[in-house]
Amino acid sequence: MTHYQPSPMKVRFGIIADIHKDVMHDADSRLQSFIDHMVREQVDFIIQLGDFCVPKSENRDFIQIWNQFQKPSYHVLGNHDTDGGFTHQQTIDYWGMNSRFYSFDHKGVHFIVLDGNDIPVGHQSGYPCYIAADQISWLYENLKQTNAFSIVFVHQSIEREMDGSIKNGSEVRNLLEKVNHQAGFRKVIACFSGHHHRDYVRWINNILYSQINSASYYWIGEDFLEVRYSQEIDEQYPWIKYTVPYQDSIYGIVTLDLQEGTIELNGCKSEFVGSAPWDLGRTRAYWDDRTLKPCVSNWKVFL
Repeated sequence: MTHYQPSPMKVRFGIIADIHKDVMHDADSRLQSFIDHMVREQVDFIIQLGDFCVPKSENRDFIQIWNQFQKPSYHVLGNHDTDGGFTHQQTIDYWGMNSRFYSFDHKGVHFIVLDGNDIPVGHQSGYPCYIAADQISWLYENLKQTNAFSIVFVHQSIEREMDGSIKNGSEVRNLLEKVNHQAGFRKVIACFSGHHHRDYVRWINNILYSQINSASYYWIGEDFLEVRYSQEIDEQYPWIKYTVPYQDSIYGIVTLDLQEGTIELNGCKSEFVGSAPWDLGRTRAYWDDRTLKPCVSNWKVFL
């Protein structure tokens, strides 16, 4: 097989995750901040990694903010994007997606969007986090048909071994590694996910896994309630008191330079609104403050 010859062009894209329009009172301004920044930076495309908004009429203005971006834009389905009894198809149609999982190419790079919300056999309750056999088969065939360097996007992580991650994440990782072995080069170079509202990057068997923090908050639950903005906002947006919000919207720009052989994330920092999680009666170690922080960190790695 002839190995892929990298394009001399850089690919730059904006990435944001877990805005949670249906939780946050200021989600519109958070999204507007992202869009304005990406327009100024003239990125090639933008992508959101899920938990964006449910398809109800009240969210139409929010979608219109997203649609201000005049270049290509892409969506990933999150587990909360069908809350309130909406179907996946309703959300797909509302956002203007063509399919719940799909691929696209830009400047010689192949991008794949997966749907981590399939329902596994025997599932009883809670949000399913799974990639079913038909999607696994599609992923394998899709990757076999390209010699381009490839990047995967999915809402829930496939590299974490804990609740809320893709239940068969190891199966997906093994497939990506198999594709690379069969290709004879590192075809799949990275996977980006959201969902966990954490900030980190990891290497597993020569594939980079980057967790993109929520643009809005970290969920701490009912044991640590605190009024973060006002009683009036809490009454109108009752889920905010269960969170530690970030003061500003956070997101990043990914630069893939295949000529140089690097991939880079330029993120942004914020502050907690109100008390930090470790000021609410648990230790910093309990919350793992290495990855729980109000930022999308900067990093640059050689492939």
